[in-house]
Amino acid sequence: ISYPPPAIKSDSGDHTKWGEVETMLNMAAERIKKMGGKVELADAGTHQLPSGETVLLPPVILAEFAKDPKKATLCIYGHVDVQPAKMEDGWATDPFNLTEIKGNLYGRGATDNKGPVLAWLHAVESYQATKKEIPVNIKLIIEGLEEVGSYGLFKLIKKRRDSFFADVDFIVISDNVWATTTPALTYGTRGSSYFFVEIEGPKLDLHSGVYGGSIQEPMADLIALLGSLLDHTGKIQVVGVSDDVTPLTEDERKLYDNISFDLEEMKNVVGVKHFLQDTKEEVLMARWRYPSLSIHGVEGAFSDPGSKTIIPRKVTGKFSIRQVPNMDPPDVERKVKEHLEQVFSTLNSPNRLKVTATVGAKPWVANLQDSQYVAGQKAVKDVFGVEPEFIREGSTIPIAQTFQEETGKSVMMLPISGHDDGEHSQNEKISRYNYIEGTKLFAAYFYELSLLH
Repeated sequence: ISYPPPAIKSDSGDHTKWGEVETMLNMAAERIKKMGGKVELADAGTHQLPSGETVLLPPVILAEFAKDPKKATLCIYGHVDVQPAKMEDGWATDPFNLTEIKGNLYGRGATDNKGPVLAWLHAVESYQATKKEIPVNIKLIIEGLEEVGSYGLFKLIKKRRDSFFADVDFIVISDNVWATTTPALTYGTRGSSYFFVEIEGPKLDLHSGVYGGSIQEPMADLIALLGSLLDHTGKIQVVGVSDDVTPLTEDERKLYDNISFDLEEMKNVVGVKHFLQDTKEEVLMARWRYPSLSIHGVEGAFSDPGSKTIIPRKVTGKFSIRQVPNMDPPDVERKVKEHLEQVFSTLNSPNRLKVTATVGAKPWVANLQDSQYVAGQKAVKDVFGVEPEFIREGSTIPIAQTFQEETGKSVMMLPISGHDDGEHSQNEKISRYNYIEGTKLFAAYFYELSLLH
């Protein structure tokens, strides 16, 4: 296996590092060209930063290999940007130098998503190296800003709908992980909306000894608001927010029966005594097919080590809601704002409330009867000798729904990453086994897809 040179820190979370992202994209483009692919570095436009500054976005790779009009055309999506990573975060190895230890390949992006992107290219190369004709036409769309919301990509997809995507039959994404040690096909993801709840009070921070007890503190208001969002069972308390959740059918329920998810093992992995649900099926449904609300932090409060006895003048609470099919982000945002305003009104506070929402990514669900899933199921059986688990993904991959809506094409998620790979976490990895067998899976998938076209 060949790896790119070390230390390309393609962290898209910091716009000042987008040059590194572009370097990574250029490297990928050169690799595809050397394989005989035709590559366009498509202009993704500009983006306005919170400061008001407008910056150029890194380009998006639109690539294709030789076309045969008699064959089906598969478009592969991937991204080469990564989450931030530093040794001091708790990494055992340099996160930007791929390091193999006991059969695992450690490094930021190893599993999310540089490893799978490279595996797709190796699957194409395996046909080329054995001088076998690739059984489907291959197109690639590779971006560099997935981790921050794919700025510019949605407009580009819409713009190229009748050109680059016109002859595409199938779209595949490998930007997620198995739920257990058994290979999986993913047929759904949750959407997400992110909220900021700002409470502003006095015109400056105050001494708690001088003013404590005489004013309504912004932090107290914020805690009351955040505390109103969930009950002790994890149920969202915003009225009406879960009304549109797609009802569970018997056919869908049966998909959970054969998932080899070990509840006790997962408790040990996570480090908790118990989950909010009692059974494997209930826990998985809570993570995949029902909405959830998570509180992420408070900005403006004192959070450094030690003590500081101030009353902060302004604090901002941050939380998000993961949404599921039939839920509409603008409707959810409206209901959340109404809820917070109603609760705030009961506090009779002189402070000022401001609620804003960002992201608003829609959930995605596929049809398991689609021919892509038939091909994927056969490919998993060919390579691993087992039937795949049909799973959903609790996190948000907005591009899946965008592809489905804008192109009208079939979309599938075909993961090769392990459930313990630690995407977004310290010591992210992909195992040598998953990488090599995953590459075989991709090559087998090309073949199985061609038989069904």
